[in-house]
Amino acid sequence: MLLAFDIGNSNIVLGLFQDDSLLTDWRIETDSGKSADEYGLLIKQFFDYEGLRMEDVDDIIISTVVPSVMYTIRHMAEKYFHKNALIVESGIKTGLVIRYDNPKQLGADRIVDAVAAYYKYGGPLIVIDIGTATTIDAVTSNAEYLGGTIAPGVKISSEVLTSRTAQLPKVELEAPGRTICRNTVVGIQSGLVYGHMGMVEFIVQKMKKEIQEVEGEDTPVKVIATGGMSTLIKNGVDCIDVVDRMLTLDGLNIIYQKNRRHRSRRSRCDTPGPAPSK
Repeated sequence: MLLAFDIGNSNIVLGLFQDDSLLTDWRIETDSGKSADEYGLLIKQFFDYEGLRMEDVDDIIISTVVPSVMYTIRHMAEKYFHKNALIVESGIKTGLVIRYDNPKQLGADRIVDAVAAYYKYGGPLIVIDIGTATTIDAVTSNAEYLGGTIAPGVKISSEVLTSRTAQLPKVELEAPGRTICRNTVVGIQSGLVYGHMGMVEFIVQKMKKEIQEVEGEDTPVKVIATGGMSTLIKNGVDCIDVVDRMLTLDGLNIIYQKNRRHRSRRSRCDTPGPAPSK
C-alpha cells in the first residue's frame, strides 16, 4: 500500500492507496508545532480505527508547501513506518514538460494537481485549486505545464478583512443569494464569495484565450477544480466543468507510479532494534 501526504497551509490530507484504488483518506490540521511523535501516534489511531496495519504500508510520498512540516512528517515516516519518503520536488518524474521560468519556485501542489488533471481528463486544460490560496494553472494537449496565476483564497481574504478593520465581524463563508445587501454580515459574504467567483471567471476566460494562442483558435479547454472551497465557487460560476476533490491525492499516486521503479532499494529505512541486554 502507498500512503500519500498532501501537506497544505491549512490542512494535511492523507490518502491510502492499494494500487490505483484509494482505500481511505483523512484530513487533519496542519500544525508546525506538532512533533513527529504526535503525528505518528495520531496516524496510528487512524489506522487502528479503520482496522489497518501500519506495517502493510510499502512506501510513502509527500507533497508539501510547508517545508517545516515536511521535515517533521519525513521524520515520522522513518520512525513509525521505517520508510524514506519520496518527496515531490524539482527533478522528480511527472510526465509533464515544465515551462516555468524557475521550476524550483513552483509549488509541489500545483504540479501534482496538473499531473492528475492531465492524466484523468486530458488536455488542454485549466486546473483550479481553491484552498488557502487559489491557484489557476494551464496545461496543453502535449502535456506541457505552462504556468498560471496565484491569488489569496476566500478564507485568507476573510481573515485579512476582519483583522484589519475595527468593526467588521467574522462571517460564515457562504453565498448569500444577493449583492444588494441590507446588513454587514451578508454584505461581507457577498463581497468575499461573489468577488472570488468573479475573479475565477475572469482569469479562466483570459487563460483560455492564451491557451488557444498555443493550441489553435476555438480549441475546447477543460476546466477542473479541486480544494476545500471548490464546490462553493462552482455553484456560482459557469466556467468549471468538473469538481474533483481527490485530484491531489490521485496526482500523488500517479507520480509515485512513475518513480516506483527507482524506489525499491531506497524506500526502506532500517531502524536498528534495541541493544542486546548484557
